[in-house]
Amino acid sequence: MTDAAGDRLDSWKEIAAYLKRGTRTVQRWEAEEGLPVRRLQHDKLGSVYAYKKELDAWWASRRPAEERESLVGAESGASIAVLPFTDMSQEKDQGYFCEGMAEEIINALGRPNGLRVASRISSFQFRSSSAGTREIGRKLRVGTILEGGVRKSGNRLRITVQLTNAEDGYQLWSARYDREMSDVFAIQDEIAENVVQALKVTLSPGERAAREKAPTSDVQAYDLYLRGRHYFYHYGTRDIEFARNLFSRAIELDPHYVLAWAGLADCWSYLFLYAQRSDENRRQAEEASRRAVELDPESAQAQASRAVALSLSERNEEAEAAFEKAIRMDPALFEAHYFYARHCFVHGRVEEAVALYERAMQVRPEDYQVPLLMAQIYDDLGRWDVAAETRCRGVEKAEKHLEWNPDDARALYMAANGLVALGERERGLELAERALAMRPDEPMTLYNVGCIYSLLGRVEPAVHCLEKAVGNGLGQKGWFDHDSNLDPIRTHPRFARLMKKLA
Repeated sequence: MTDAAGDRLDSWKEIAAYLKRGTRTVQRWEAEEGLPVRRLQHDKLGSVYAYKKELDAWWASRRPAEERESLVGAESGASIAVLPFTDMSQEKDQGYFCEGMAEEIINALGRPNGLRVASRISSFQFRSSSAGTREIGRKLRVGTILEGGVRKSGNRLRITVQLTNAEDGYQLWSARYDREMSDVFAIQDEIAENVVQALKVTLSPGERAAREKAPTSDVQAYDLYLRGRHYFYHYGTRDIEFARNLFSRAIELDPHYVLAWAGLADCWSYLFLYAQRSDENRRQAEEASRRAVELDPESAQAQASRAVALSLSERNEEAEAAFEKAIRMDPALFEAHYFYARHCFVHGRVEEAVALYERAMQVRPEDYQVPLLMAQIYDDLGRWDVAAETRCRGVEKAEKHLEWNPDDARALYMAANGLVALGERERGLELAERALAMRPDEPMTLYNVGCIYSLLGRVEPAVHCLEKAVGNGLGQKGWFDHDSNLDPIRTHPRFARLMKKLA
């Protein structure tokens, strides 16, 4: 599989298929072949993603020619990354607000057709990073970097911001705003407008009108919404309950706040699926999502939240129509593709699921969940080489995420699953048990660690975790039905009884 010098891979696909058939890891294969074991620099978590250049070339070759050309074209135009603003407040308790400011500017800048904007997750991985603007620009493939700082004291705001050329480090524009909190939306608009002017991007009338539409007229409601989304993205039951309360308080202040209603619907949907499968949670999700859509039928986020809520009642045709409407309205809305893919998987439509996951990965290429979920479907479809490649990508992304978020249980157990499937059994088990120690009663953690135990052949611990997950509120039977990770334990009597309980 190598040339005489032992320095070149003849076929990564061949290696991936070989590793899939056996149990050897990339590192063991290298040792047996007499090759130096190579790892990524600064790889604190022991990545299996050893052949970065070869994999990057393989991944690029999978794209259709027209897509590769469009990527080159996009990179040659105006492009920007908005980094999370620095919290300059004395108490250092405004991190959620700083991230919210940056996210709103990302959303505003993402509307002009002539400007390519790095996604939130891509940009936010450089939170507290020592990397310079040139390195960030190179890694994110953007020409400019927007940075800022926020000092919030009572009702007063001081916001400093600067736009920098990523290639040479020269400042293109900077400003300072000393305003009341009530001016926060005007400040966001001014920043976006100045960036657009500095980059010489022309807005259409429709784009300008969309950007000038404030999400709410109540700044306190906005503050509560930002806090709520901060908790929601942690994907734990307790975090979701915090988020639900914050969204509810935002709605009390502004009953017409569409995004707060959508956020509230998402919380109720999460609780129904992963914590307590009750009619009350389902009803609340449907009511909140319906209200969001009534307030703004043209909100893609509202339509996506409505789709998830409808799926809870098996109103599948309506749910799928809402998912598709959300995607038509905003093809770059990650959540629409991601949750639609999960919906299809639960109903056994794996080909549709993988197509939606592929689109979600194009929208948010830095997300670690999608490639790891896709890899399992590729395995199920017998596409071993693609599965191994995709799984390696997912593990690398999860490890990168964990460098900045070491207490993220979901990233731990998702990476663990990928590692075990790639043959890194001991390392995968270590990460899985770290996640379980962090959240021993969390249904999603229990389910996923149960899957990992199943893959490892640890039948009794696997069944115990799954029983506990269901006992603590997990009730997504469709996932149990179609998750091939559970195939090794399907004949176990306790698992059979568990499936009857879910029926």
